[in-house]
Amino acid sequence: MTSPMNARRRFVKAAMEAPYLGREEEHDLAVRWRDGRDEAALHRLTAAHMRLVIALAARFKHFGLPASDLIQEGHVGLLEAAARFEPAREVRFSTYATWWIRAAIQDYVLRNWSIVRGGTSSSQKALFFNLRRLRAKLARGTSDLTETEMFTEIANAVGVSRADVEAMNARLSAPDTSLNAPLSEADGGGSDRQDFLVADAPLQDEMVGEQIDGERRTIWLRGALKVLSERELRIVRERRLEDDGATLEALGEKLGISKERVRQIENRALEKLKVALLRQQPDHAAFV
Repeated sequence: MTSPMNARRRFVKAAMEAPYLGREEEHDLAVRWRDGRDEAALHRLTAAHMRLVIALAARFKHFGLPASDLIQEGHVGLLEAAARFEPAREVRFSTYATWWIRAAIQDYVLRNWSIVRGGTSSSQKALFFNLRRLRAKLARGTSDLTETEMFTEIANAVGVSRADVEAMNARLSAPDTSLNAPLSEADGGGSDRQDFLVADAPLQDEMVGEQIDGERRTIWLRGALKVLSERELRIVRERRLEDDGATLEALGEKLGISKERVRQIENRALEKLKVALLRQQPDHAAFV
């Protein structure tokens, strides 16, 4: 029975032994595939460039993903390049296909390196794939850089914030850890990491209950406001229902009355509101 390792070696050997294509032959194969959907031409075109896929996939082996999967994803990118290639532009297929192969492999790495999705923007993607290289380059060039200075240099080079660099560095420094993993083997697996995660937010049933109560109180208040006169309603709105409540003096100037008169009208309006609210909901005096 053939082992996966031997099968992969044979595949790589076959890819490396595939004949190179001249410019004219490559152009002819690309035209035959584009215009006539000649699958034999597509096979020859892609088979001749599988060594390119293997070479590009090898650059991502340090992410710890299976080499066969990287090559497979690169082959998907190669097929995508073949589907989009325009022979009339007089560009070599390998030059055009390199971008698509690399993009397919990078997308696979981003989707499978961690269960936490990252690198969704172009700048974050560039940071993910270049952080280690840039750190090593800066370390070789200037040995006396502090970590903060190094992160700042990388942030400027990639075009992200220093906080993004620090967060990505933390992600790349350690693998994912399950919340169900025990804190230590000493306690016999009795305590999981999730047991020590404290959520400050209220429970969902509490948030839903508060939302429902708030909607009810709003409906009651709107009904009670109907008992006020136009002037009483204006005073209550500007004094009690706005974020920046108006002063008695400012309201008095607007209405052409004294601030003491505004206070009296406000107190009378609040009493009327209380009576109206209790009339609607006599069992909810605590809300009034």
